[in-house]
Amino acid sequence: MNEIVIVHGVRNWQPGTDPAVAAQRLAASWQPSLVAGYADAGLQHLAVPDITAAYYAHHLNDEESQGVDEDIDRFAEDLQEAAYHWLVAAGLPPEPEEGQSWGRMPLRQALDLVARKRGVAPETLARVIVAFLPEVYRYLSAPARRARSRDAVAKAIRESGAKVVVAHSLGSVVAYEALHANSDLTVEVLITLGSPLGLPGAVFDALDPEPRNGRGARPEVHRWTNIADAGDLVALPRRLGDRFSVDHHDEMHMALVDFHTLPMYLSCGLTAAAMAPFTA
Repeated sequence: MNEIVIVHGVRNWQPGTDPAVAAQRLAASWQPSLVAGYADAGLQHLAVPDITAAYYAHHLNDEESQGVDEDIDRFAEDLQEAAYHWLVAAGLPPEPEEGQSWGRMPLRQALDLVARKRGVAPETLARVIVAFLPEVYRYLSAPARRARSRDAVAKAIRESGAKVVVAHSLGSVVAYEALHANSDLTVEVLITLGSPLGLPGAVFDALDPEPRNGRGARPEVHRWTNIADAGDLVALPRRLGDRFSVDHHDEMHMALVDFHTLPMYLSCGLTAAAMAPFTA
């Protein structure tokens, strides 16, 4: 079967659009990038898989949620805590004094410290936090939204019959939990792209099923490949194998500016090479 399911990440909500139409639009927009990825891998002689998009963004977003978390200086306390977990993974230096917590430092100051250490503009890190964390937090902190999102992903996998699931960013978290929650799904290959599954505190410790002894449970798949851009500020830590039973990890520099986007990952030959043997 020459078909794959792709589970999107954050910032894919299409307000006012029927979910089925939104899924079709997303799949059509991703297809050219996947074609480019097959060419980058030297696999242009193979048929490029058709994409089914697993669309769940409408379960995490509504009119009331828009614009609420656009300013990190006004983050709610729980979201600030998630931001500190992310900043530690991104390189926040050790606490300066015993017993002193970075949580007592203004979030903007902690962000500036990490930005200087990584050699990037503080505004860049702020944009990443604003783009990534609020939707992740809405997923992990709201049981009803979480269940509906997982069900939407499971439905897309089940109805497509695809054996290969490609999950990007927050989508890797939703797909991971959907596979665990739906034992009837017969996925052979899971490919995670720019995944934050291993992010301590903010994501890893909130997973369902709950990690044990510092390790996350492996979903029932024949093969799990993780791919991370070396400059991806969301895929932290990049090597999921330290926390999960990942079969193969690939890492390379893909982009200087357009990091973490799904088209960037689909255009990379590593992604095409990971799925090609299972979609011919």
